[in-house]
Amino acid sequence: MGSIAEPVEEVTVSKPPGIRFIEYIKGSAISYRSYQAIVLIVTFFAYTAYHATRKTTSIVKSALDPQSPDVNLKSPFSWRRAYAHKPLESPRNSWVLGAGWVPFNGSDGTSLLGELDVGFLFVYAIGMFFSGHAGDRMDLRRFLTIGMVGTGLFTALFGVGYWADIHIFYYYLIVQMLAGLFQSTGWPSVVAVVGNWFGKKKRGLIMGIWNAHTSIGNITGSVVASMLLKYGWGWSMVVPGLGITFVGLVIFLFLPVSPESVGADTDDDDLPSPKKVGKEVTEPLLKSEVLEDESAVRFLEAWRIPGVAPFALCLFFAKLVAYTFLYWLPFYISHTAIEGRYVSNEESGTLSTLFDVGGVVGGILAGHISDRLDARAITAASFMYCAIPALYFYRSYGHVSMTINIILMLITGMFVNGPYALITTAVSADLGTHSSLRGNSRALATVTAIIDGTGSIGAAIGPLLTGYISAKSWSAVFTMLMVSALIAGLLLTKLVMAEVAAKIQGSRSSHESHRSRPPTLEEITIRFPCEDSCAKSTQSFLTYFSGHSGISSCLLVTNDTEPDETLWIARECQGPPRAPRISGCRRPRHVMGLRAFYQNFRGPSRAQLGFLMDLGWDPYWA
Repeated sequence: MGSIAEPVEEVTVSKPPGIRFIEYIKGSAISYRSYQAIVLIVTFFAYTAYHATRKTTSIVKSALDPQSPDVNLKSPFSWRRAYAHKPLESPRNSWVLGAGWVPFNGSDGTSLLGELDVGFLFVYAIGMFFSGHAGDRMDLRRFLTIGMVGTGLFTALFGVGYWADIHIFYYYLIVQMLAGLFQSTGWPSVVAVVGNWFGKKKRGLIMGIWNAHTSIGNITGSVVASMLLKYGWGWSMVVPGLGITFVGLVIFLFLPVSPESVGADTDDDDLPSPKKVGKEVTEPLLKSEVLEDESAVRFLEAWRIPGVAPFALCLFFAKLVAYTFLYWLPFYISHTAIEGRYVSNEESGTLSTLFDVGGVVGGILAGHISDRLDARAITAASFMYCAIPALYFYRSYGHVSMTINIILMLITGMFVNGPYALITTAVSADLGTHSSLRGNSRALATVTAIIDGTGSIGAAIGPLLTGYISAKSWSAVFTMLMVSALIAGLLLTKLVMAEVAAKIQGSRSSHESHRSRPPTLEEITIRFPCEDSCAKSTQSFLTYFSGHSGISSCLLVTNDTEPDETLWIARECQGPPRAPRISGCRRPRHVMGLRAFYQNFRGPSRAQLGFLMDLGWDPYWA
């Protein structure tokens, strides 16, 4: 990855200053697991800071444009009354919303705010592609530091407009665009660093938990910006800008980019043997075999990786929905009467954090389900389809009471952010280590940038359209979001069908293999886990041990024709040692009675069972 030169053997060890200081204080080298903990913690806070600064704009909107037209809850179309409920006749209290800020407090205020969003997000999306390309060729620690300091600078400059009394729209637009450019350095870099340190096992769950930084960043940004809003909206931008600058310095001091870059040796426990994990070895996320030429993957080559295009296009619409909520939910809440009253800007910002709380749950749940099913497309598509009724009910009944609003907001956040989190983490990591790359460890940042960059274009379009459409009808905005969620799910149809077909075929093949070729005595080799372990044929087994009883209490059974299946059966059959063991057997690993042996192998025949019983073996002993 970033700091790894193309000839793998020539990697130079360069530890971050903070790591060297810790080792100096500790008096010894940091362990591999400690490095992993540092990576998770540091990258978590890094992207939390990125999203905290990204969220502040949505909080400031209600202060910049408090007097925009009402939410127009009445639909221009003949939709159901429950979906297009009438607005209250009472005017909005001016003391709640304030006077606003020129030029955003005019009749075209929502449109101008939408243009700020699209300026930020389009530059962010374009920068994402270049950042992924650069991230595969640069030191990611320095690359991230530059990105975070630049993000902090331009976020703060937006807030400086408050004290400098700047009322020029293009000042805020240019500052937002430059902030978007530096923001684009974040995601490809942190995913690539985490990918360098962690294996594939339970990737969906681990990255689902780790990806909570997105929602926690949104929550942090909302709470901090809302609390500072009463002192002046400029503080809501400057303080988060200073915060991400500080975290950027922490990244420079402590982030180990890869094991090779810091000379970390993997412990034995980090390279489990088949005996430890049932023949499932966890290999490094970005390595499968050593390549003679491990050059960074080209942009078009990454697009041709199977699954990249469908998931990238799916994320286009998924992020369109998610980012519309990210940038407009506090504004929507402050302009919607809940239980007959309008909430303040601070209350709306705080209330909107519940959407991200649901997003945390959704991201973890989607990752866990996709791990259990081993089906990323099925999980992502299912969540997108479930988001459609959730959006409908939130729009239709969110105004009825605060309790209903909170419950529906949590559910909507779970289904909207779940697939978004899954695709940007576990799916990107899967595709970045696809078998077609032949173990190339320098592709993950590029693949991640392609997927998230494409999604970011949708993230730019959603808030832009919302700025224009909401001035006429918020019901139309929610219809746009529901259609986008539907398209996102449909784009994965081919992959969903492939996953379903693979599971049906796998289940059918497993069932037919048991029925058509049940293992017989002649196919089974018995191995004894004693000091003088040896494999004996069935005839030798019957001849040598015909005079012994209880031998089966110390058998490790393998089937030469289906070793993986047989080892699994052996694990299933193990139980407490309730019978005498073979003398001299020092390490009996699997305790198994003949009854369990025959039941699980669906044989042998009654004649063979009778033959064994004549020799003194009780098949019903267990």
